[in-house]
Amino acid sequence: MKLSDLLNYDDIVIQCHDNPDADALASGYAIHSYLTEHGKLPRFIYRGRREINKNNIKKMIKDLEIPISYEPDFSEEPELLVTTDCQYGQSNVTCGKAKNVAVIDHHQVSGELPELKEVRSRLGSCSTVVWDMLREEGYNVNSNMKLATALHFGLYTDTGKLTEISHPLDRDMLDALITDNDLIRQLSLSVISLDELKITGKAILGFDYFKERSALIIEAEECDPTILGVMSDFALETEDVNICVAFYKTSQQIKFSVRSCTKEAHANELAEYISDGLGGGGGHLFKAGGFLFTEKVEEDPKDLIRDRIDRYFKKFKIIYAKDTVLDSTDMKAYEKLPVEVGTVKLSMLYPVGTPVEIRTLEGDINIFVESDTYLMIGVEGEIYPIKEAKLKSSYAPSGNSYNKSFEYSPTIKNNLTGEKKTVIEYADAVIGVGKTKIMARPLGENEYVKLFTAWDNEKYYSGKPGDYIAYREDDVHDIYIIQKDLFSLLYKPAE
Repeated sequence: MKLSDLLNYDDIVIQCHDNPDADALASGYAIHSYLTEHGKLPRFIYRGRREINKNNIKKMIKDLEIPISYEPDFSEEPELLVTTDCQYGQSNVTCGKAKNVAVIDHHQVSGELPELKEVRSRLGSCSTVVWDMLREEGYNVNSNMKLATALHFGLYTDTGKLTEISHPLDRDMLDALITDNDLIRQLSLSVISLDELKITGKAILGFDYFKERSALIIEAEECDPTILGVMSDFALETEDVNICVAFYKTSQQIKFSVRSCTKEAHANELAEYISDGLGGGGGHLFKAGGFLFTEKVEEDPKDLIRDRIDRYFKKFKIIYAKDTVLDSTDMKAYEKLPVEVGTVKLSMLYPVGTPVEIRTLEGDINIFVESDTYLMIGVEGEIYPIKEAKLKSSYAPSGNSYNKSFEYSPTIKNNLTGEKKTVIEYADAVIGVGKTKIMARPLGENEYVKLFTAWDNEKYYSGKPGDYIAYREDDVHDIYIIQKDLFSLLYKPAE
């Protein structure tokens, strides 16, 4: 769906979920601004049993002039009802009848959706969804600093103060917005009420310490999800605590926050593992969060979280490539298939020595430009550095221009100036020549690996059963993981 599709209607009501948070307000405000600029007269409302009472949310509405009204008895049947940061029919939004319905959201789909829909569950906020839709329409969000500030704060609050961001579009929006930073600080410092301070103190005093995993589990009363992050951040400063999970339970969901200060356990991966099959989770390497559907959890949530933390740590074997030589007994030799991929010489984009940030769907990579460093763009848009000697021994120019497109196009930013360039625009097409062989084998049925590569000692790559673990025949420490779905597309048995 495009925002311009909404222009086919005149009687339009925008409605966010009951007791709206900053993200619901910001995304609805953005849609209202777009429609208004195109000559429509939309109304922006929320319903439910309670009027907004959080001080920072009331301040947000007032200072950013968000045109929302509380209409608990709304009974009209508009030509178009647009639900934002929620889905029509869900229990967290009190919706009436409408001739047509549009849904714009970032949560997991939980029921049947109307024809008009834009749901992107991998994004950190609905604000990001709407920002990207506005960008596609050529709408300049920065022409209205109040709107830009609202969108920033919407993402800020929905991702635990920006700590649970996992999608590059979220980071792109932050880079692009011109905001009132002083107001954002004021709004962010008004998050905790005195009652929530009591909830925080009470929850921390009732902690459960899991000594074997240096993990702290904290159960809280229902509160604003950002409060869980406050608890976790504070608890992580405790001696002998490397992992903290804080959570609260309602009749519908169990919301949790994860913090990690050990590089062997990424918080986003642990959040995904805790929520696997029961909800959803994600975030940053050291700060993340998620939710569980209460109806799917049959045991005490604290017991479930403790058990899954234990199983998570038992599950993986950790490998540091620079200190490891793999046992090749069960490995076979393979060579590259003539698959066309992309490559970019970093010194063609920025001077040697420049610190750069490469933004990809898998996360940000921070390196310094060197004269012999290239980037490879894989068949699914994955990015990884490679030295010139290895590049030339494995690939040759294909003679074609490189014009691939992916879900997210990788970018590279000069960390000194902030200048950003799209990697693919500078890429050349190369094709595997099979000169250098690899030794590889699939990971076994219960074999899970965390691999710290020779070029990155801080971030690991996960391998699961069926994925391949491999090393270059000419460099036993150049160990890497190849996803099982990609292996047959990239390699064949060596002749």
